[in-house]
Amino acid sequence: MSAEKLIQLRGITKQYGTGDAAFLALCGVDLDIHRGEFVAIMGPSGSGKSTLMNLLGCLDTPTSGSYQFKGIAVEELNKDQRSLLRRHALGFIFQGFNLLARTSALENVELPLLYRGYSRKQRHEMAREALAQVSLSDKERNTPAELSGGQQQRVAIARAIVTKPDTLFADEPTGNLDSKTTVEIMELLRTLNADHGISIIMVTHEDEVAACARRIINVRDGVISSDTVNEHTKETP
Repeated sequence: MSAEKLIQLRGITKQYGTGDAAFLALCGVDLDIHRGEFVAIMGPSGSGKSTLMNLLGCLDTPTSGSYQFKGIAVEELNKDQRSLLRRHALGFIFQGFNLLARTSALENVELPLLYRGYSRKQRHEMAREALAQVSLSDKERNTPAELSGGQQQRVAIARAIVTKPDTLFADEPTGNLDSKTTVEIMELLRTLNADHGISIIMVTHEDEVAACARRIINVRDGVISSDTVNEHTKETP
């Protein structure tokens, strides 16, 4: 793992509501994540793990505290600047795949490139390269309805990595998959991390999935309750 610091949180709090309805979802979180890490974030419902993930992914802003991504003070960015940061440096994978139903796998993967001014030829080439990385070169013309759940998630992963992001955020990436497909998806994420150097931050409630990460962070009641290096990282969940 590189010693270069990718993410630094200091004193991060997040409050929802005001007065008697106020709820403190995060309570002074400090966290460092370095380039090239594969981190799993775990915690029970209401623990604050999803709030933490949204803040790390620049989908939300903290109530107080500082968040630096590659030295950029994220909490000082406006909405448009955060959007640019997400577009150029971050990739996202969700439990529900979020693919366009009537659009081919290739066209789904091309979507992030439309916002970056690439030509049609460039989009095709980059999307095909990303589909090859997830072993779906033979499915580029298929729509989501013609793909299995695991194949749909592979398309979603290809879409997330087609822009070559610094960091990949995975929110319950195996939540809709059976155990066999979960193994395949986690092996793919491990390969992207180990062979392509993509930093991965993953939220999961499954111990077996978290065991594939090199570092496991547990969140409870808005604070980090444990942060451990997984010395026995599993090859598969």
